[in-house]
Amino acid sequence: MTPRKKLEGLVAATITPMTPDGQINLPVIRQYVDYLVNEQNVKNVFVNGTTGEGLSLSIRERKQLAEEWMCQGKDKLDHVIIHVGALNLPECQELARHAAAIGAGGIAVIAPFFFKPTNKDELVAFLQKVASEAPEVPFYYYHIPPLTGVKIRVEELLDGIKAQIPTFQGVKFSDTDLLDLAQCINKNETGEFEFLYGVDEQLLGALAVGANGAVGSTYNYLGRQTNLMLQAFAKPDLALAQKYQLLTGEFLNFVIKLGFGVAQTKAVMTFVSGIPMGPPRLPLVDASSEFIVKAKAKLDSIVWPDGD
Repeated sequence: MTPRKKLEGLVAATITPMTPDGQINLPVIRQYVDYLVNEQNVKNVFVNGTTGEGLSLSIRERKQLAEEWMCQGKDKLDHVIIHVGALNLPECQELARHAAAIGAGGIAVIAPFFFKPTNKDELVAFLQKVASEAPEVPFYYYHIPPLTGVKIRVEELLDGIKAQIPTFQGVKFSDTDLLDLAQCINKNETGEFEFLYGVDEQLLGALAVGANGAVGSTYNYLGRQTNLMLQAFAKPDLALAQKYQLLTGEFLNFVIKLGFGVAQTKAVMTFVSGIPMGPPRLPLVDASSEFIVKAKAKLDSIVWPDGD
């Protein structure tokens, strides 16, 4: 058996393309994969997460998307991680079994966020019940307290987790608490776990405390520039890495003030890549034409250190 390649570097949190009438648009995923690999130099994806509107999709749609990414990514992508989190345990388990059956490179789960776990033991019990349905698949906890409201510190979660979840591989850490992240990395002395940061505008800070890489929406359309930031950090050329991070932050700060979410991310990806990502699913509404004009002008105005 070939040893598993470590998940590191950039992971694109994939967008779910939709037709104008709101149905998932599977045929464009082949073009999407080629764009990520050839234009953005991104070879890892995180499917059906927040950016992918996973919780707004039916179980059937989520399975179809997972299958299509696995099919189109074969021999092109290094890792396809499938988010299988849901509000109820049976659906999580069903999606975990499906991900295992189609050969996913990993599965990830958010904490349920209607009836919430209130302590580490409750959360780990839930995660263990999901992970056990895919006993050969690397398992990631998707930590995103700004959306779930579950603020159990990951540092606390790590204690003894491997004994309860043997497939536990790491964390998609989508929180601004770099102290918690740093303590996780401090505990990870053997390097067995992977910590992938999920707040794109703060990635450089996460790298500084030891993150392995990142999962984010901007890597769909700023992957090439962020890869150059990673290269600069590794040299190390911190001044150059900082320049890339500040320019990414300049763009995100601009669009956040306009109102920036999944719908707007779909619009940006559409005008950058030329691949039609379509509208979001209600209750989200499409980005305004004013947003598109302003965001495109802002992105076009940025002069990156590589001259682009």
